[in-house]
Amino acid sequence: MLVDRREYFLGYDDFPWFRGATVAQLHAVERPHRQHLRWADLDVDLELARMAIPERFPLVSRPRSARLAARAS
Repeated sequence: MLVDRREYFLGYDDFPWFRGATVAQLHAVERPHRQHLRWADLDVDLELARMAIPERFPLVSRPRSARLAARAS
């Protein structure tokens, strides 16, 4: 992903929320603040710092589909 001329790699291991996303969902990104991106359709909010150095932010939420499946059981 390119933000302000800086490229970010959002691999599925660190960003599992994007694994099942459609191209349209990935392109529907908003920037509510200078250091914050939001994918409303995916219910994902990320700070650019998290994208730049994912190992500094070890907590990874389960993807939305996994949360819904856990609630159903």
